[in-house]
Amino acid sequence: MRLPTALLAALLSTAAAAATAPSPAPQYRVDGSIAGPDGGWDYARVDAAKHRLYVARGGSITVVDLAPGHGVTSIGDVQRGHAVVPLTGGRLLVTSGTDGTVRFLDAADGHELAKVPVGKKPDAAILDANGAHAFVMNADSGSVSVIDSAAMHVMRTIAVKPALEYAALDGNTLFINDEDLSEIEVVDVAHGTTGKPIALTGCEGPTGLGYDAGHQRLIAACANGKAAIVDAKARKLVRLIDIGQGPDAVILDAARGLAFIPCGGDGVLDIVSLKSFTRVGRVKTEVGARTGALDPETGDIYLPTARFAPIAQPGGKRAPVPGSFHILVVKKV
Repeated sequence: MRLPTALLAALLSTAAAAATAPSPAPQYRVDGSIAGPDGGWDYARVDAAKHRLYVARGGSITVVDLAPGHGVTSIGDVQRGHAVVPLTGGRLLVTSGTDGTVRFLDAADGHELAKVPVGKKPDAAILDANGAHAFVMNADSGSVSVIDSAAMHVMRTIAVKPALEYAALDGNTLFINDEDLSEIEVVDVAHGTTGKPIALTGCEGPTGLGYDAGHQRLIAACANGKAAIVDAKARKLVRLIDIGQGPDAVILDAARGLAFIPCGGDGVLDIVSLKSFTRVGRVKTEVGARTGALDPETGDIYLPTARFAPIAQPGGKRAPVPGSFHILVVKKV
């Protein structure tokens, strides 16, 4: 049967619209929590091969077995741990902020394998693609320590600027958030030189940073409730998108085309599409959940936090309630 021209055109138009319509926004929810010991916390990381979650703490590393039952232990000895990075050979690299060192620990029992002096207040740390080199951001010194992860020693120190936060690597180019100057510092790690910074106009106090290599886009989480989308190739700010207050990490899930930004001030987890670079979802979490880690195999997200007592006086800080530290587990619905 031959369809009338008008009906055929309508059907083709409907089919075309369906083909180009955006896919439904992904749905996530808090699916439980894992209790842990008291104390401050910072960055977290999942070792998918070992099925473990590591959280850098004030004086140690919290280890969570991600198998059913979630056994929780504390290992190692650090002074205000900021970042923990799993390495080959059953080792961990941990930045120890107060004493300006990087500690290499045995991941099984936490005994110290090496203690390496770096700059003042080593904070974020990342690895290159093959894990051969670690890059440690020394926030107060304004420098980057380049570490041979196998030999466990500093190969080079690159002077940048103070207030360095999280970083991302693209080949030999290291991008680093500068919290005070609201810009992204650009470092050539092969030559140990710095280039022209990327201005983040409208982004105040950038901390968390993620890099989507497929689209050559950086996502910087800003303290003023914005996320800055940056063209890494052109080295320029593309747009600002609205997020919650108090973010401190950008958790990239390239396999699922998403980025997650935990905003501890408002107690939300904002979801950004790596296709449109717009916010496509939001999960209600808890105040204080500002960092976290992704299990790349399952897509589950782990957000450390605690309950907080009311502020005792104007201008004061909210203190965690004793016995309340826990890790939220966020899963796709």
